[in-house]
Amino acid sequence: MASTPPSGMVGRIKAILTDPKSEFARIDAEPMTVSGIMTGWVVPLAAIGPLARLIGTMAFASGGISIGGVTITAAPSTSYLVASAITQYIGAVIGAYVCALIVSALAPTFGGQKDPVKAMKLVAYGGTAAYIASIFAIVPALGLLAFLGLYSLYLFYVGLPVLMKSPEDKSIVYLIVIVIAYIVVMMVAGVLLGMASAVFAPAPVVTIGN
Repeated sequence: MASTPPSGMVGRIKAILTDPKSEFARIDAEPMTVSGIMTGWVVPLAAIGPLARLIGTMAFASGGISIGGVTITAAPSTSYLVASAITQYIGAVIGAYVCALIVSALAPTFGGQKDPVKAMKLVAYGGTAAYIASIFAIVPALGLLAFLGLYSLYLFYVGLPVLMKSPEDKSIVYLIVIVIAYIVVMMVAGVLLGMASAVFAPAPVVTIGN
């Protein structure tokens, strides 16, 4: 039985990461809307990665790279960096919404129940680890720690039977299909948004000098 719900966003993040099964049971019982989940969870947390990468790039990657006495300078403009961050952010928000549509649409195929709101719950709260781990991008040397975000795959696995009511023996295949679909969606979104951002902020030119 679900216990008292955590207080605030920080409490919910901690509960999802440490006791996902119980927390998904609480989330399953809470009345929510797609728009409420998007604005209350996805919109703020999806900003962590793009903002961290923006700050990290501006702070650590503005001086070029020296190799054998030759400096290779790739000085992206502030407008380019900001445009890239905005593009990444928009892509993450759109990707979450589209992924939820896919999760809901595929549910009957894997013995689950089609439900857009619960699918949005799964995508938003299941993605918590990935959102939080993206903070490490603020220091490029710690970028590899972003792989801790792969814990979200486990969160999805735990959440599928609880929220989408799919049999546990079908959760792995269900999850694999979702991941593949999400990758395709993000690739397409990345190309389209990248083309759009290039109009306002062209990519930096690489120059070589002593």
